[in-house]
Amino acid sequence: MPEEPVQQKILVEDVQEGIVVLKGGDLRAVLMTSSTNFALKSTQEQDALIMKYQGFLNSLDFSIQILAISRQLDISDYLALLEQMKKEQTNELLKIQISEYVDFVKNLVQVSNIMSQSFFVVVPLAKVEKKEGGLLEKIGLFQKNTTANLGKSLDELKAQLWQRVEYIISGLSGLGLKAVPLNTQEITELFYHLYNMGSQEKPTFQPEETKQSQK
Repeated sequence: MPEEPVQQKILVEDVQEGIVVLKGGDLRAVLMTSSTNFALKSTQEQDALIMKYQGFLNSLDFSIQILAISRQLDISDYLALLEQMKKEQTNELLKIQISEYVDFVKNLVQVSNIMSQSFFVVVPLAKVEKKEGGLLEKIGLFQKNTTANLGKSLDELKAQLWQRVEYIISGLSGLGLKAVPLNTQEITELFYHLYNMGSQEKPTFQPEETKQSQK
């Protein structure tokens, strides 16, 4: 029996205005975040950061997904640029230096296996979402039979999702991390890389420093 096309296995229906619309109407926003070198911090700084992170997670009344992507870095474009600079260089000494530098970079990449790491936070909003009240509901001992977001328009759901996004950005800022939402083009490129994991990573985009206001 033939396998289903890959497109039918992907839950994404559309990407619009920086929001992923899933089949069924659920929404997702994707934030790209900075990182911190936890190992280089003192014991006191590590303990303080852990406590802040725990407080941030406990403050959420919705789930988030934290995604870390490591891929081998492709520097072929950078090497091609150096080769072009060498051709245009009229100083023979500089030509030799550029050649030596190119060889150094090639050997460094081969020996060190340099990886590109990116970190993302996925913020969800379900079209039909259970409304949790207190501690008993959160740990699953009792659940209300009420739902949220029923009957809301797509624009209303988007506005609610962006409120969650702003809350996540503020919470991560308290941890010393910078987070910015990806726009439609950046999300599309991210999905392309995720579904083509055999390819090497080319750092072709950076998230915008500020997000345009959302209605």
